[in-house]
Amino acid sequence: MNKPELLSPAGSLKKLKIAIDYGADAVYLGGKRFSLRSASDNFTEEQMAEGIAYCHDRGKKAYVALNIVPHNRDLAPMAEAIAAYRDLSPDAFIISDPGTFMMAKEIAPEIDIHISTQGLCVNKATVDFWQKQGAKRVVLARELSLKEIREIYDATGAEIETFVHGAMCISYSGRCLLSNYMAARDGNGGACAHPCRWKYTLIEEKRPGEAMPITEDEHGTYIFNSRDMNMIAHVPEMIEAGISSFKIEGRVKSEFYVATVTKAYREAIDACMKGEPFNPVWEEELTKVSHRSYCTGFYFGPAQQIYETSSYIRNYELIGTVESYDAVTKIAKIRQKNRFFDGDTYEILQPGKPYVSATVHDMKNEEGESITVAPHPEMTVFMPIEEEVTVGAMLRKRKEGKNA
Repeated sequence: MNKPELLSPAGSLKKLKIAIDYGADAVYLGGKRFSLRSASDNFTEEQMAEGIAYCHDRGKKAYVALNIVPHNRDLAPMAEAIAAYRDLSPDAFIISDPGTFMMAKEIAPEIDIHISTQGLCVNKATVDFWQKQGAKRVVLARELSLKEIREIYDATGAEIETFVHGAMCISYSGRCLLSNYMAARDGNGGACAHPCRWKYTLIEEKRPGEAMPITEDEHGTYIFNSRDMNMIAHVPEMIEAGISSFKIEGRVKSEFYVATVTKAYREAIDACMKGEPFNPVWEEELTKVSHRSYCTGFYFGPAQQIYETSSYIRNYELIGTVESYDAVTKIAKIRQKNRFFDGDTYEILQPGKPYVSATVHDMKNEEGESITVAPHPEMTVFMPIEEEVTVGAMLRKRKEGKNA
C-alpha cells in the first residue's frame, strides 16, 4: 500500500502551524478572497508567505484554495491573486472553475492544480478529462462510494483526494443556492449562512399559518441537516481504494479541533502502514471535539445523513495551552482558555506523545500568589506537570453535565 498524505485545514496562520506540528503532511489554506471560507480568518499575503515557508522548512506542503464559482466581476482580481500567490511558491492551487483553471495555467504554469470537490468529479471520464488538461490531482465529490472510487482509480491511475472527516454539506458537493436565496450570502462564493442547519416546518397552501412537522419530533424537523463524517475506523479500506490524500474538513473549526483530529488520523495512518491493529482510542479522541453525530458519508452506500438537531456535541473543552515548561522544576506556564479549578482532572494533548491524564494542583498567578481557580480567559497560570510537555501542548477537560 502507498502511504496516503494527511491533509489538514488551516483557517489561520496559527492553525497551520498546529496542523503541521500535530502530524499533517500538508495543509490547505486561502487568502482573503476566493477560497470558499469567508468565515475563517484566512491569510494575508505576508501570512501566507510565512505559512508556506513553515511547511516547506519541515518538508511539508501547502495548497492554496481558489475554488469559488467566480462571476465576471471576480475574474480580474482572481488573475491578480493567482499572480501574487504564484510568487509565494505554494505546492498547488485548488480550483473548481474551468475559467480559473485556464488563468492559472497561463499565469502560473509552474504551480500544480488540484481540482476541487466543487468541480463535481464523480466518474472516471471526468477525472480523465481533468488529467488531460494538466490537473495534478482530483478531489472527488463526497457522493461517491469506496467501490466507485476504486473504479475511478483503476481506470485512470489518478492522484485522488477525498474528505475523510468533518462537516458534510446536504447539497451536491457544496453546490447550493439556499444561502444566497434566503440570506443574500453566496455559498458558492464562500459566505454560506448554513440555512440547511435551520429548523423547518411544512405549511400546506390552504392552511396558512398552520406549521406542521415533517417528522414526529418534539424539537422540530431538520430535513437538510447532515451528520459529520468520520472515517478513522476505515483507513485501510480507503488506502486500498487508491486514495492518495485524506482530507480533514474544518478551516472554520478551532485550534483544538485541528490538533485533536490531525493527531488521531496521523496515528491511525501510521499504525495501518505498520500493520498494527486499530486503536479505539482514536475513535474516542474524535468524540472530544465539537461535532455532530458521526456517519461514514456515502463511502458504503446511501448515507444515513440526517441529524435530528442543529446542536453540536461538546463534551470537552480546551482549558489552556502550554507556553513554556521547566524540565527541572516541572513547572508549566499556561495560557488559560476556559475556567478550571484546583483538583480538576485534565488531559494533555501534544504532538507525537501519548495522551496523559493529570490533576490540577498548586496553581499560582503571575504575581506568584496561590490560587484555586483560573477564572479569566487568557490569564497566565503556573502549575506543576509531572509529565514533560512541549510548548503548544493543549490541556483539556470534560465538561460537567454539558452536552450542547
